[in-house]
Amino acid sequence: MEYAAYAPDRLAPLCQVPLQSTEAACETVSEAMRQGFHGVHIGNHLGDRDLDDGALTEFLAHCAHEGAAVLVHPWDLPSGPRHARYMLAWLAGMAGETHLTILSLILSGAFERLPASLRLLFAHGGGSFPYLLGRADNAWHRRDLVRADSPHPPSHYTDRFSVDSAVFDPGALRLLVDVMGAERVLLGSDHPFPLGEEEIGRLVRDSALTDREKAAVLGGNAVRFFGLNRLPEGAPAC
Repeated sequence: MEYAAYAPDRLAPLCQVPLQSTEAACETVSEAMRQGFHGVHIGNHLGDRDLDDGALTEFLAHCAHEGAAVLVHPWDLPSGPRHARYMLAWLAGMAGETHLTILSLILSGAFERLPASLRLLFAHGGGSFPYLLGRADNAWHRRDLVRADSPHPPSHYTDRFSVDSAVFDPGALRLLVDVMGAERVLLGSDHPFPLGEEEIGRLVRDSALTDREKAAVLGGNAVRFFGLNRLPEGAPAC
């Protein structure tokens, strides 16, 4: 919050919470929202528990009650010799972690229990989820085990969360928008991390998306999702 105060028209802060304690995490979010934060940034799991765990869904429901947006970023990536080479923990591990978390929320029926008002955003274009959605739907239709706790196939729930646009390829961006809808893709850059987009927003601006879709992804969706009053001067709006 102190850092964002240097440029309040440009910087909108998210808080972090001690997810190990649901009560403390909920109290922290409530206090942060009173102080003017726009939401919370969390990892995609807590030890062996994914976000469909009862205590963690309780926290997510509290965020919905408080009107706090939730940004989910993968962490604690797979380790060992198979992931140690060539940044494979980043290239494959991160995408798989996010995919796992989204499917856990869907197939456990967590979205049936969580308020529809929950604003949930997954980094890196939702990991591998959008590109393997057909596989998940096929499994739901064909295997009782997969659909045991979810009354609808995974594609039914794409309106329950958003993703960012950090996919670094125009074809992947087009597929992402086709799967999620342009209104559920927010500008992502991965800046300032090692694999971040060198010129933030260039992928979207140079893409074959329509002008309306570009405006939504480049800024309009973020204004709505994070509950911002307006975009910074010079930024696109939809």
